[in-house]
Amino acid sequence: MAAGSRLPGPADRRRNRRQISGTSVGRSAAQRVPDLWLAIKNSVDRDPRPGRFLLTGSARLLGLSTLPDALPGRSETIELFPLSQGEINGTPDGFIDAAFTLGHHIRTAATELRRRDYLALASRGGYPEAVQRTTPRRRAQFFKSYLDNIMSRDVHQIADIQRLSDMRRLIAALAAQSGGLLNYSRLASDLGIPASTVRTYIGLLEVVYLVHSIPAWSANATARAIATPKLVFTDSGLAAHLLTGITNDAANGGMIETFVLGELTLQPTWSQTMARLHHYRDRDGYEVDAILEDNAGRIIGIEVKASETVRTDDFRSLRILQTRLGDRFHAGYVLYCGDQQLPFGDRLSCLPISSLWTTPSF
Repeated sequence: MAAGSRLPGPADRRRNRRQISGTSVGRSAAQRVPDLWLAIKNSVDRDPRPGRFLLTGSARLLGLSTLPDALPGRSETIELFPLSQGEINGTPDGFIDAAFTLGHHIRTAATELRRRDYLALASRGGYPEAVQRTTPRRRAQFFKSYLDNIMSRDVHQIADIQRLSDMRRLIAALAAQSGGLLNYSRLASDLGIPASTVRTYIGLLEVVYLVHSIPAWSANATARAIATPKLVFTDSGLAAHLLTGITNDAANGGMIETFVLGELTLQPTWSQTMARLHHYRDRDGYEVDAILEDNAGRIIGIEVKASETVRTDDFRSLRILQTRLGDRFHAGYVLYCGDQQLPFGDRLSCLPISSLWTTPSF
């Protein structure tokens, strides 16, 4: 959180994210010493020059009940998610802007990446320390240490958790269904934990940025939509680490979807298009993995497939959504593990997953 600062422009945002994310920053005094908040407020009121304070932390600071004041009008929050593929590889990361500007006219380059490559990228994740470690064992050690620190330090700073073993079991269960609908009752039943405890624990995991929810999307034209959010791990690499040894198609598909949703979560933080990320599912079982909506109400639907080929039937839910929305439906894409772009009808096409970070902005 930057107190008294100005928001960096889109051209600066990725560079600033990389610089801050790539440094070793200690635990924030702001979350350890809440009384510091009022002192900073007093200082900013006396001298409002921007950029005088940078408060770093590993928790979602405004979600902490111990804060005496949220500095309204005096600060802004910059959430530092893991690095995107574009930040890691030095590629444009312009998919969202291109999609809303060009719609079905978007053009993407062919790629040599295949399913095994995307699974490797998803398993690496975007934490700078994990990216820098080139062997699976070294990377696994980082994820283990990171999770241990989250549990022993960050979680204890914001709540008194008596049964950390229950929270660890919950984290493992969430990894196994990352990208799925959030069902508190089912998780409670599977783990033998009260649903109220599951709800509280998931809230804490969101505060420390381990997981985040993607809200359901609905509109008057799609009144049959359900309101249940999706829950995804903030970093696909950590989720993959928790699933080590599980290599079935469902787990691999979940990892690739978590990976794609992670990239789509990051891009709106620097894109010119002010897009909001949702998912869609209706009571008839039709679902679209990701919905992007801009301020004009235009909709882009995205389905994620972990296969290297695409069939006409893979567009079924996108076509249903297109029919219900009419002109509001700007474009629909199936992102898959294949190598090229192909048209599949009116405003519909399949694209390689790599299009997310190799497509330039327009």
